[in-house]
Amino acid sequence: MTLSINNPAVETYIFIIIFLAAVLILTRRRREKDFFPPEATHELKGLAILAIIFSHIGYFLIPGQNFLFPLSVAAGVGVNLFLFLSGYGLTASSIKNKFSLRQFYRRRLIKLYLPLWLSLLIFFLLDHLALGQAYGLNYVGQSFLGFFPRADLFMDVNSPLWYFTFILFYYLLFPIAFSLKNHRLSALAVYLVTYLIIFLNPGFLNQVMPLYSIHTLAFPLGMLLASLRYEPNNFLDLILARTVSWAKTRPRWFKKIGYWLSVVILLTVLAYTAYYSNIGGELKEELTSLITMSALVILFLIKKVNFGIFHVFGILSYEIYLLHWPILSRYEMFYRVFPAWLATALYLVLFLILGLALNRFSGIILSQPRNKKNINRLLLKNH
Repeated sequence: MTLSINNPAVETYIFIIIFLAAVLILTRRRREKDFFPPEATHELKGLAILAIIFSHIGYFLIPGQNFLFPLSVAAGVGVNLFLFLSGYGLTASSIKNKFSLRQFYRRRLIKLYLPLWLSLLIFFLLDHLALGQAYGLNYVGQSFLGFFPRADLFMDVNSPLWYFTFILFYYLLFPIAFSLKNHRLSALAVYLVTYLIIFLNPGFLNQVMPLYSIHTLAFPLGMLLASLRYEPNNFLDLILARTVSWAKTRPRWFKKIGYWLSVVILLTVLAYTAYYSNIGGELKEELTSLITMSALVILFLIKKVNFGIFHVFGILSYEIYLLHWPILSRYEMFYRVFPAWLATALYLVLFLILGLALNRFSGIILSQPRNKKNINRLLLKNH
């Protein structure tokens, strides 16, 4: 199902103004001093899921009208951000907390699978009862296993789940590769295995291989950065220490000029590489997306404020990823009734509510609500 709207440019401008106002209202001065604090991770995940939602709306739900442009151009960057942050987070956690293969799989896979199973159960039942849509037993079975070899926007139960199979592959491979004593070699091993699969191009992955092939470097790069950051006596700590020591001796005006010059350069790189994304050439597209991603990561590491709206979406990003597209593609309820800018805002609120419900329900089953403490703290701080 695709939709049409009147005056897409005007609707986009209105939404951007309202969205930026919400971002500014929920902005707070940054207090944490860590190199890569959890707040930055949540904010980047929130930015990533919003980029994906805007792209799905602007390119697939309401195609050909440039609605939400330029917010809609960075879906690939959002995917790379998720992969990069996953590689970084898994490596950092594993360096700080030793684990066995059994412990890793038991802890990580249940948190990955349980929200997926709940979302699949909801949509399979809802599609059958409300739409009369039937899926074959083989399709249902492989979906619950987490195998999605196709990404059909309107035929699959949830086409963005091609990414689930991709990240599941990394979760299965990571603890095996991480057993290498040299964690930088672990990152290289993960990349080489990924490249080998892309090169062999097995037939059962033909339909999603073009998607996999432009996202092969982000996860290993996240692993590499974490290994450089957390291994003892690493040169990254030395560089950071010397940079901080040097900066303390500079005049205040010099540091301000340097900071704002860095922000302007990063924003310029972001604007250029997001617009000229080299889509169509696999290597060029991937490298351009990684440059955009890197500029975003650096910008979020050096910024002096925290963006509450990105933080909230980041905490619930996985649940929102599991829920958003079936709702938009098969159960659209707002764009037919409201102006497009208002419909988009209402969907963002709806996705937060449903994402929080799925998060809490998964937490009740696990008896450990995912990020409940972070959610409550953030909601109280921004009340």
